[in-house]
Amino acid sequence: MSYLSEIKRSMNYLSKNKKTIFLGQSVSWSGNSIFNTLTDIPSKKKIELPVFEDVQMGMSIGLALNGFIPVTCFPRFDFLLLSFNQLINHLDKIKRLSKNQYKPKIIIRTCIGSKKPLDGGLQHTQNFTKFLKEYLKEIQVIKLNKEKLIFNNIECCHEETLDHLIISTAITTDSKEDILAIYHQSKYCSPQTNVGPVISAK
Repeated sequence: MSYLSEIKRSMNYLSKNKKTIFLGQSVSWSGNSIFNTLTDIPSKKKIELPVFEDVQMGMSIGLALNGFIPVTCFPRFDFLLLSFNQLINHLDKIKRLSKNQYKPKIIIRTCIGSKKPLDGGLQHTQNFTKFLKEYLKEIQVIKLNKEKLIFNNIECCHEETLDHLIISTAITTDSKEDILAIYHQSKYCSPQTNVGPVISAK
């Protein structure tokens, strides 16, 4: 059992649901380690997107409101920052704004870039977990820092009836803080790449 194999098994499990759809940067074409976790997902269930994070989160919300379960992928937590408008002002408040009429289910994946052995730089290694924990009221944070916990937690995310759920996991190489939706990149990158992703919402 490896971190990569468990994440791939979890993504393959999610793909069996006819309502799931995977979207984001490098879901169809190699470019970051999210790609390595989706290689077994049928092409027809993936939508490759350009760099427009706010639009991507808005698309994910729209898909969810129309009955899909988007697995929306952001290569870095730093980039997810650009979607906070949709995440905080819309996704996190839809249930309350609609008086429980709308309960979109989304899985968001992202990654905190590591600083060792190669520092990704100030704009690729930031951690906004504490901020989001404070401001997200309808999104639960789960920490997945052990391989044996990954599949069961993602399975619960898929089956859970909560309005939103963010899957959280591991840590950067030099930090022991719990992290909002992160899978430590070095645990599942291929030997050819040193980038990695992930987060999740429901």
